[in-house]
Amino acid sequence: MGIYLNPGAAGFKMSLNSEIFVDKSELLDVTNRYVNTQQRFMCVSRPRRFGKSMAADMLAAYYDRGEDSSSLFASLKISGAASYHVHLNQYDVIKVNMQEFLSMTHDMDDMLAMLQKYLVFDLVEHFGDIRFRDENNLIQVMKDIYAKTKRSFVILIDEWDCLFREYQQDQNAQKKYLDFLRAWLKDKDYVALAY
Repeated sequence: MGIYLNPGAAGFKMSLNSEIFVDKSELLDVTNRYVNTQQRFMCVSRPRRFGKSMAADMLAAYYDRGEDSSSLFASLKISGAASYHVHLNQYDVIKVNMQEFLSMTHDMDDMLAMLQKYLVFDLVEHFGDIRFRDENNLIQVMKDIYAKTKRSFVILIDEWDCLFREYQQDQNAQKKYLDFLRAWLKDKDYVALAY
């Protein structure tokens, strides 16, 4: 549907087509347990090259309401779980790779402004029938969408910690980033799952 909103299953399809694919789909049974609960915020910190991006692609393909991905999961372990059909393709998904935004900008303010601008673009384009209070404010746009649709989002942030590698000595930039994440996600009804 969009670049960041309901990105589809292309990334996960590529993983499935690879010779080295390992079925980690039971992760979905774990994430399903925490959808729309107080524990819906998950931070996965594993070593590099451990499959975090592939897991994010899998989560996007599974939760994304923009397309039916049941054929991708039919032969995987998750298909036998009780929670499988409950959450399959039931959410609007926002998937971002923070390294991409960090690489395109020169400082934290520019990165956060670009991220919000691009996400709002996808959201306003997709939910064009909704009257928004402030089309320039990501949080308000998502609140307005949730108020109208009563559907919460699955938010997937890949490379969420890249900033701490790139700005190791810049505590002000780190604080701005964490403050943004807190404001965007914490205690927001529009978040079904943040991973």
